[in-house]
Amino acid sequence: MRSLDPLLEPFSLKHLTLRNRVVSTSHEPAYAVDGMPKDRYRLYHLEKARGGVGLTMIGGSAVVAPDSPPAFGNLLLYRDDIVPWMRSLADDVHEAGAAVMCQVTHLGRRSSSYTDDWLPLVYPSPLREPAHRSFPKVAEPWDLDRIVDDYAAAAQRCQAAGLDGIELQSYGHLLDAFLSPATNHRDDELGGSLEHRMTFPRRVVRAIRAAVGPDFVVGIRMSMDEDAAEGLGRDEALRALRAYVEDGIDFLSVIRGTIDSDATLAKVIPSMGTPSAPHLAFAGEIRRAVDVPVMHASRISDVATARYAVREGLVDLVGMTRAQIADPHLVRKVAAGDEDRIRPCVGANYCLDAIYQSGDAKCIHNPASGREQTLAHLTPPAAARRKAVVVGAGPAGLEAARVLGERGHRVVVLEASDTPGGQVRLAAAAARRRDLIGIVDWRVAELKHHDVELRLGILADTGTVLAEDPDVVIVATGGLPNTDVVRTGGHLLHDTWDVMSGGVQPDGRVLVYDDNGAEPALDAAELLATRGATVELVTPERTVGPLVGSMNSPAYLAAFARHGVEVTLGHRLVSVERDLAGGLRARLRSDYADVERERHVSHVVVEHGTLPNDELYRDLVPLSRNLGAVDHRALLAIRPQQVHTNPDGGFALFRVGDAVASRNIHAATYDALRLCLAL
Repeated sequence: MRSLDPLLEPFSLKHLTLRNRVVSTSHEPAYAVDGMPKDRYRLYHLEKARGGVGLTMIGGSAVVAPDSPPAFGNLLLYRDDIVPWMRSLADDVHEAGAAVMCQVTHLGRRSSSYTDDWLPLVYPSPLREPAHRSFPKVAEPWDLDRIVDDYAAAAQRCQAAGLDGIELQSYGHLLDAFLSPATNHRDDELGGSLEHRMTFPRRVVRAIRAAVGPDFVVGIRMSMDEDAAEGLGRDEALRALRAYVEDGIDFLSVIRGTIDSDATLAKVIPSMGTPSAPHLAFAGEIRRAVDVPVMHASRISDVATARYAVREGLVDLVGMTRAQIADPHLVRKVAAGDEDRIRPCVGANYCLDAIYQSGDAKCIHNPASGREQTLAHLTPPAAARRKAVVVGAGPAGLEAARVLGERGHRVVVLEASDTPGGQVRLAAAAARRRDLIGIVDWRVAELKHHDVELRLGILADTGTVLAEDPDVVIVATGGLPNTDVVRTGGHLLHDTWDVMSGGVQPDGRVLVYDDNGAEPALDAAELLATRGATVELVTPERTVGPLVGSMNSPAYLAAFARHGVEVTLGHRLVSVERDLAGGLRARLRSDYADVERERHVSHVVVEHGTLPNDELYRDLVPLSRNLGAVDHRALLAIRPQQVHTNPDGGFALFRVGDAVASRNIHAATYDALRLCLAL
């Protein structure tokens, strides 16, 4: 029967019939091994196929040539040995009911020549790329001849692997570099007029079509308006696309903008605090102007927006890529009538920032994504039912309770505050980061589905815990601000919790000292500046917020520029004292020279992470049968914890999240998931 939900309607793309309109668009999670999509890569996409997606696209920026060196774990399509790995992935995805395609590209200047084979990067013009700081050589005719052949050979490898199609990348890479007047400054037959600028990309499209034949699906993900001075505009983009369609392009994935800098990339792939689906109306305009199927993905995070996009004819296929990193079973839940149980994408863009911070993509609050080899998205039932007490309802405690409850255990959560959420609630107090509260709200709702008892306003002590007669106790009491950063004057300091909670509202001249490097100090500095304070951000680091990735830092830097936040790098706060003239005197010392400076300010706010709030844990250790010990090998293998060092102990005791050490949301939920999956 035909579904009444437009998202679940099938769609035909040439000979290929997709089971629904939802796509996981091309992106590179950096899960490849030696440039190959091996087991981890395969299982990541297989999970989405099992979760109901119509089309999953692999190989975000899979490269066609050695002089397009991987910038972030890209697949190496120029190697023949990639074919069996892609074949294995395609077979599994097909068996699960989904189609699979691969994005194909030459990165041009968007990489580094100081890696892999150290070949010079090629580009139409000698223009440095801001993001990777690369200076390319001007492509010669022989460069372009071999690259055309490389594209065709890469497409043939995808076809030989049994993929359903490919997608060319044409925004921020080599193809669009020739097309855009902003990057093509050539004075030969490949530059100047649009017809000349189209010459090289049209050669590529024609060569691919000739290599794969008429039936293989070939699409293009293309900026239809670079939204930049001297850049490619909509009219020229449409003319170019129509020419590409004549040459053999079958579908368009719409992009607006370009990705040459952190600032422009953050507009193409918007983070939290930006409007939902900011380019969707533009995509609809393009769809009305073209004669090929159109897909689009840019902060389409929720089902309602995706459904609207398809129902109103703005797109034929809707990309929900980050949303399916958060919940790869999104489509299955929609089909089952469980839309309210979809784990939300909160738009933190940790998935992308983590690639550069720690080597691969990670969802901020679904630690199973990308770890399908060891962690389950669908929690298995426990062999025996136990009584568990979880102390603390921050992200770690809520995740522990959710997993234990889903496995069938009897769970009680004791939370001292009258609202759950812990530090996530503080972080969500920043207007731009308010969507983080979805991490809390989803888990609280899930607890109800699993009959987990959430008791708020309970300051648990040993007696409170023992009264529950638990088999397992998980301490998730979080941490408290660590303000031990100065030799003298610690009693004069505020911390970022004071600011974000509204407990204090510093005005006048405020020094914010960041010896953490993550979001909290930047949130506090921005909030104070928007309230009218004169703010100076001081850090011993050589950059602002080194733990804040390139997808999120532009918003902070924009706010700092608008509100005049001063930044001082490479200095430590060493002391604070009262000034006889009023206010405070803060002394700063350089890490790099024997230099000290003074600041006369009204307030000093510090951010130095947290220290574990572990008093209850320490009290419970001698009463536990494992004395709080964790078998790390069992933890990493997702095996039950079987440490029994205290024969008089009555329960197993563990702590998770910031009750262990100051870390982030992902670490907190990862702690809880891998521990509780096997308890």
